[in-house]
Amino acid sequence: MRLKQYGVLRGRAVDARREDGASTPHYQVCVMAAGTDYRLAVNVRSQVNPPDLLFIIIEDFRHPITDRLASLEEGFTRLESEAGTGALDFIRGNLFNRLDMRTLPSSVPGQDNDLSDRLAHYIDRARAEQDAVVYAFGERWGPEGGQADKVFGFEPGNGVHDIHMNQGNDPGHKGDDGVWQDGRLILRLPSSDHWVAIFLAFQSQAWHTDDQTGHRIEGPVEPGPGPTPHPSEPDFSLRIIAALVNPIGPAPEAETVTLLNATPDAIDLAGWRLVDRARQTQALDGRIEPGATLLVRVQPLVALGNKGGTITLLDASGLKVDGVAYDADAAAKEGWTVVF
Repeated sequence: MRLKQYGVLRGRAVDARREDGASTPHYQVCVMAAGTDYRLAVNVRSQVNPPDLLFIIIEDFRHPITDRLASLEEGFTRLESEAGTGALDFIRGNLFNRLDMRTLPSSVPGQDNDLSDRLAHYIDRARAEQDAVVYAFGERWGPEGGQADKVFGFEPGNGVHDIHMNQGNDPGHKGDDGVWQDGRLILRLPSSDHWVAIFLAFQSQAWHTDDQTGHRIEGPVEPGPGPTPHPSEPDFSLRIIAALVNPIGPAPEAETVTLLNATPDAIDLAGWRLVDRARQTQALDGRIEPGATLLVRVQPLVALGNKGGTITLLDASGLKVDGVAYDADAAAKEGWTVVF
């Protein structure tokens, strides 16, 4: 079941509070957007074991999706849960490498040693910079007529939650599954001229999900907890290591993608596919030996755009093995290969 009011809020952070000791703690952020107050309820602990969340913070986030964010108006924008709308999908959008995610407890004594501390560091920076912008992806609630917000007291209550991965859930939260409806925080900090992206996921969530429902894929690829692939998962057996996305000369261009077999075994590519940003696919064939590379010439149906794009590698059963993204800056040098 998809989130009912999925979208992104653009505004300015004006206040924040921790919820140490709460049974289901969140890091709460008050955002002002187009004259309206919103509360961001950011999960920092799971109700399902293991309770510590997976997180990754990318301080110089580069992805073609930031071009869409810069043009958004203040306030909440509804997004269709589909590719190409600006919606997020942690698995299909190639936003980050999940093996780089780590866990932190929600709250422990001391400084800069728990997830709430990490969130506070970046939100405090956004509050201190006059022109900083906060973008929160998730599900909106409210406005709650005649009811004050329970944390910050503004009226009416209004906000965004589910600011985390929203697919591959455990059976108790299966009803919240959907594709292209994941949540995150992203900050535009003018002092560093960087996009800072914050991604959160529960350890109980799966990293292979059905393309239609977002439900976890059961059976021989049942994932284990945490960011490390289960032995039966195909993740990263074959890697996308480079792509020539802007060849010299006029269109149609001779674009290429370079693959590396990271395993000790030869891999038969029959049934494997490359997928571009628009979800167009190209079938692969042949065989790649252990430790060897393969230069794949991209067919015209698949487009590696010069203004940024994504490249995804699916195995013969349709499971994601690797995925990369590049922005317009990376593609700007004609004839240069982008290395991932």
